[in-house]
Amino acid sequence: MSSPTTAVPTTAVATTPRAAGPLTTSQGSTTIADVVVSKIAGLAAREVHGVHGLGGNASRAVGALRDRIPGASTNHAQGVSVEVGEKQAAVDLDIVAEYGVSISDVAAGIRRNVIGALERMTGLEVVEVNITVHDVHVPENDDDDADGRQGRVE
Repeated sequence: MSSPTTAVPTTAVATTPRAAGPLTTSQGSTTIADVVVSKIAGLAAREVHGVHGLGGNASRAVGALRDRIPGASTNHAQGVSVEVGEKQAAVDLDIVAEYGVSISDVAAGIRRNVIGALERMTGLEVVEVNITVHDVHVPENDDDDADGRQGRVE
């Protein structure tokens, strides 16, 4: 014998629309691929002053080779990994910071920019943005000097 109270929650659940939110409505649902979230996060992180590049040493080396191939496109998701659910996303970023900037300020700026861009563009709630600083870019370590001369050794 079931009590009326057990039937009420079952009825309430059955009549409640699917998870409310910008990606799921009564007219259907929208699924956003992980690569889309990665690309948005990568572009938003690169906009922050003090970020020289994204990725660890290996992924930056592969990216540098790709950039030298005529007609190759830039991988905006390099150095970005994400976990995307129905309503939430988590982002992990690997960055190279510019020498002389406050890494904590850069990290705060990245979090602010990435969260704002993802929430505005996708409607997903960003639950965390984890940042790993793999390197610090020092301008004199570039292949060419500012005046276009190559280094002393060829």
